[in-house]
Amino acid sequence: TQLRTAQDGRAEVEFEDGSTIRLAPNSSIEFPQLVLRDSGGKASSVEVSKGMIYVDFSAEKNDEFVVQFGKEKLALSHSAHLRVGMVDDGATVAVFKGDIQVDGTSGSLQIKKNQTGAFDFANDDHATLAKNIEQEPLDAWDKQQTDYHVRYASNSYQSYSPYAYGTADMAYYGNFFNAPGYGMMWQPYFVGAGWDPFMDGAWAFSPGGGFGWVSAYPWGWTPYHYGTWVFLPGYGWGWQPGGAWTGWYAQPRVVNLPRGFTVPQAPTGTRTLIVNRGTGLTTVSGNKVVIRNNSAGLGVPRGQVNNLAKVSQQVQTHGTATEHVHTAPVSSPAPGMTSSGRSPASMGQSSRASQPMPRSSSPSPASSSRPAPSPSGGRPPR
Repeated sequence: TQLRTAQDGRAEVEFEDGSTIRLAPNSSIEFPQLVLRDSGGKASSVEVSKGMIYVDFSAEKNDEFVVQFGKEKLALSHSAHLRVGMVDDGATVAVFKGDIQVDGTSGSLQIKKNQTGAFDFANDDHATLAKNIEQEPLDAWDKQQTDYHVRYASNSYQSYSPYAYGTADMAYYGNFFNAPGYGMMWQPYFVGAGWDPFMDGAWAFSPGGGFGWVSAYPWGWTPYHYGTWVFLPGYGWGWQPGGAWTGWYAQPRVVNLPRGFTVPQAPTGTRTLIVNRGTGLTTVSGNKVVIRNNSAGLGVPRGQVNNLAKVSQQVQTHGTATEHVHTAPVSSPAPGMTSSGRSPASMGQSSRASQPMPRSSSPSPASSSRPAPSPSGGRPPR
């Protein structure tokens, strides 16, 4: 599996334990190994072939995480935050947090916090150590994303899912609430009675895997690979955690359908089918964003608009809201969820779960209580 970014592209890969890899523009990585051991430990390896990446590793027991670049390899067993930059004749590794060891053809190099290792591929991978870090333009972006995850991720989410996929995004873009007769549920902000979870996205085909639904929403990973979408009269669609994880190419799981709703079906053939039925287009102009009802957060810059819960209430009342976009992560608590490469030669809160505003009337209790399914279940796709 290969992931590439173009000149104007950036990417973030999130692992089960919340560890992340971020790609700068013009970068390319491969994943030689993504394995779940019988012991429960996860073995992941990443090979950097071009550009610059940031690795923020959250160590868990028995996990193995290896980063390869050129003929060099670094194996992480403790929490660490680092930057790997590739150039034609070498690479650099800057360590922001933790201590690491890089092994290569010229031996091993220990790199501690606030130090940088340089590797000269043109000189038998000769390694040198600098006791400082030269700042790169995208270091601020990496820190912004790290702060976002720290601020919005919550350990209490483990009560609803055995894995940390998308924790921060679900906390920022939506809200958990207790639905009478159904138990704990989650709903994105900026949705009305006319919204459904499959209005924006695509049916993507993979040889050997078939078609799967790929959501366009910024929070749209976990709710489409785990749990069930449920329609609640008076509240609209909500996501109920529980059950087993589905594969990479998941088919929608929905229950309690409203009248007239048809469960989305995969197309025939092998071509990607884009679905764009949403009417709530979010527009960004300068440092302002116009958020519309039924956008479900689509187009809202990640972590850069204050208090989405309050803004969502304004949108429900007025249909739209215009908000300032902050270039740094906003400092408000998360609502709704508890709890580069330079040439080596040049180197010398816990929020209470609250209930969303009803669309028209209180949800109709089921004839018998339907608690959320057990969060234990299938392993996540690897």
